[in-house]
Amino acid sequence: MRILLWHVHGAWTTAFVQGRHEYVVPVLPDRGPDGRGRAQTYPWPDSVSELSPEALREEEFDVVLLQRPHELELLEAWLGRRPAAVYVEHNAPQGRIADMRHPMADREDLTLVHVTHFNALFWDAGATAVRVIEHGIVDPGALYTGELPRAAVVINEARRRGRVTGTDLLARFANAAPVDLFGMDAPALGGHDLGQAELHAQMARRRVYLHPIRWTSLGLSLLEAMHLGMPVVVLGTTEAFEAVPPEAGIVSTRLDVLEAALRRLVADPEEARERGAAARAAALARYGLARFLDDWDALLAQVVRREAVVG
Repeated sequence: MRILLWHVHGAWTTAFVQGRHEYVVPVLPDRGPDGRGRAQTYPWPDSVSELSPEALREEEFDVVLLQRPHELELLEAWLGRRPAAVYVEHNAPQGRIADMRHPMADREDLTLVHVTHFNALFWDAGATAVRVIEHGIVDPGALYTGELPRAAVVINEARRRGRVTGTDLLARFANAAPVDLFGMDAPALGGHDLGQAELHAQMARRRVYLHPIRWTSLGLSLLEAMHLGMPVVVLGTTEAFEAVPPEAGIVSTRLDVLEAALRRLVADPEEARERGAAARAAALARYGLARFLDDWDALLAQVVRREAVVG
């Protein structure tokens, strides 16, 4: 199958393009948001190619994977037509709950795929066909050593996103244990911005992974930490209670409970290692790459068959 998609979310796309298909991503000279092309910091297979908008018009695709509302306009402008379509919603809705209507609501010409059951619950899609395909992770391996009695936190755009990502909570958690921040723009806050391989290596040296994000779909960094074999201390919002079993770490909406857990795990390497092993086992079972790709293969085949019948 030949699939067109925009490079929007690096970590998610890295998992998606591990499948058995041919993938094409648009590229623009400035490699801006609408044409990033192939990833520069993630390892992508040779089955992913990049093409300019001009070149796309001459190509045929079995299905297009949309991730932002304006990509429908880009598709019309760049291809002049629209293949079978799937829309992937990565984000939890924002605003008043009564107004959380999805931009792709009430459409019969595409399938809306949510990456968490929480998202599917909160977004109002109207009559649009909805599926949930939970995340899959390219396994970085059981790299955990926990040699540093510190907590790792990964937040992209931590300063801009502020309370949404729990950036304001980091100072409080730092009173319980030393906290190291990683992510895009983290250097501006005294943290580190690393490539994926080095990020995983550095995370795995920390004894605990801290996930302070208030409102998110489900942070892939949390699932990556669990794959690494890290114990996790997680703010209990959105999908967290589904993703983290009790033996893998501590999930709570009470900051005092999370602070106590962070303090205890940093001070107890044996408990940290045991919980980290449980976290890895749970992540492999629920968020493994093979299940993710199988789910997507089944849906894409269904969408293409339906388009052939309708067409």
